[in-house]
Amino acid sequence: MLTTKKRINISLSKDLDNILARLAKRDEMPQASKAVFLLRLAIEQEEDSIFNQIAESRDKRGAKFIRNKKAWA
Repeated sequence: MLTTKKRINISLSKDLDNILARLAKRDEMPQASKAVFLLRLAIEQEEDSIFNQIAESRDKRGAKFIRNKKAWA
């Protein structure tokens, strides 16, 4: 069966394998699906962290502010 999804191989420690198996069982889903879900969450957190760093670097005394309507126009 062909798939359009990219496949990767990863090696898990026994501890991570055990945790992933327990989480997948708790949520009644395959381990691979749980791993994808957790990876997506981690990427979103990483993205939020980067955007926060950018915002903090721009938040300075005397910074120019733009009205919301103009910013989204």
